[in-house]
Amino acid sequence: MALIELLTNLLEEPLPAADAALDSTEGLADFSIAEFLRTEQAKDLLRFSTAGSVDDGKSTLIGRLLYDSQNVYEDHVRAVTRTQGEGRVASIDFALLTDGLRAEREQGITIDVAYRYFSTARRKFIIADTPGHEQYTRNMATGASTADLAIILVDARKGILVQSRRHAFIASLLGIRHVVAAINKMDLVDYSESVFEGHKRDLLALADRLGIADLVCIPVSALEGDNVVKRSAAMPWYAGPSLLEHLESVPLHEQNQDAPFRMAVQRVIRPHQNFRGFAGQIASGAIHPGDTIVALPSGRTSRVQSISTFDGELDVATAPLSITLTLEDELDISRGDLISAADTPPISATRVEASVVWLNSEPLDTAKTLLLKHTTQTVKARVAAVQHKVNIHTLDEEPATTLAMNEIGVLEVESITPLFVDAYNQNRVTGSFILIDPMSNATVGAGMIRRVLAAGSAADFDSDLSSQWTHGAAIILVDAETGVPAALESALLFHGCAVGRTRVRRPEVWRAMFQAGLITIVEREGAGPMEILTSTSPAGLVGAPFSVADDQPAPEGGDESDLAMRAETIAKQITDELRARGVLAKRAKTAANLDGEGI
Repeated sequence: MALIELLTNLLEEPLPAADAALDSTEGLADFSIAEFLRTEQAKDLLRFSTAGSVDDGKSTLIGRLLYDSQNVYEDHVRAVTRTQGEGRVASIDFALLTDGLRAEREQGITIDVAYRYFSTARRKFIIADTPGHEQYTRNMATGASTADLAIILVDARKGILVQSRRHAFIASLLGIRHVVAAINKMDLVDYSESVFEGHKRDLLALADRLGIADLVCIPVSALEGDNVVKRSAAMPWYAGPSLLEHLESVPLHEQNQDAPFRMAVQRVIRPHQNFRGFAGQIASGAIHPGDTIVALPSGRTSRVQSISTFDGELDVATAPLSITLTLEDELDISRGDLISAADTPPISATRVEASVVWLNSEPLDTAKTLLLKHTTQTVKARVAAVQHKVNIHTLDEEPATTLAMNEIGVLEVESITPLFVDAYNQNRVTGSFILIDPMSNATVGAGMIRRVLAAGSAADFDSDLSSQWTHGAAIILVDAETGVPAALESALLFHGCAVGRTRVRRPEVWRAMFQAGLITIVEREGAGPMEILTSTSPAGLVGAPFSVADDQPAPEGGDESDLAMRAETIAKQITDELRARGVLAKRAKTAANLDGEGI
């Protein structure tokens, strides 16, 4: 913004002569683009969301904040300016600066989350303007999930409503440490101090019950601009900061950088045979070359050799930077694995207690198999029990056997393979998950882990879950470089199978996954003919090699579609073989059939 203002002043200044023009550019000559960029990059970033009941004025507040802080383009302002007739002053519909969908403009409501970026001289901001309607609570939870601060609006005429309570409760569940209660529409109650103080008492009592330690109440009028960017003369009894002043000064919590190191692997980088790196975003903590790490689930340890980024190598990297790590040892690590500080690893869990916001229109069915996405891995899971749900009106715990859409409860969730987790109040990345319907691929629930109920390996998994699969257990050894593992996994998931996919070479891991009833895909680099090891094999896990009819060798120089088609063809042959062996036609046999001698 400083550069734009400087150039604008230069263009508007009259230049009667060449000498005057030269004199006027002296300030420009002193301006350094590099210094400007360094200053911008040095600013910290605050992510915040708006919440509250419908028609409390969330979009209008954000629009006013952007407009008064001079973060809106003139053509955008003209597009939302309404002409009120000849001789009358035009007015700006501030809500339209964020509500961009046609349905939002027609109905005058917010439906989807609208993200906006702006900056001031002190800080950069990302806003998530979230819907107030109960129907779109899931969108509110999505927008607030990455926020450092939440603004909860309260209509000064109405006070705290049910949706205001729901949004405040979700903000507390999401671990948002800083909350601003903006008492809006103060102009409609004659800027009454007594009205503000009454709402403030109610809000502080609610915050105390929800465990929100930092709640700041600010009286505002979004429509008139009172106490939004500048302090208002209409409320001389209020001595606190304006909303923008508070946003610029609120301390950013450094918990993620102080916590133990965690990084979920998103991709293995292998541009040539001399480089093998593991890319991901740091969830918490810091990492240095020479630090000892542990790769999970394998449990193998190594030391960090280098930290690579797009801008070069680093001596230290902290959350939430995206990096690529190279290690001193050749470890078998793939997407979905977790790299952690060796001295403070996360907990291995197969059953957790979690607060869950149910997002699906269909009620929770505890008999239904779900997919659980945690960091970069997705596993089969189920809801083992519903402990209770929360009455939003009273915030009391009530007995329940299910959750309806937008209800919040505490569930016991069981996964078929171990998850490596932290409590949500310690780490928002490794402590959270989403639940997915495997048939529709819809996100049905968002969970925050409270504590671990069952720790250990997949061998400790509840045997009731493995007995519910409508197929037998199997272990399939496949060449990792063919593209077949991903195609086979997709094909088996399409058939409703419980699938595990790993590059871990330890047979005891395969055996544990077999015991859980999984069809396990083991990726092996440079493997020969594929082997299918099933419960129907003559000697337990010893199975005859399965040779694919490879009359269609890998195309040389072929495009990705050719390779994908070949992988899908091979995956179909493997599923046909599984069906021929009876694996896809019956339930898994018991773990007593296992014999590890063949592995």
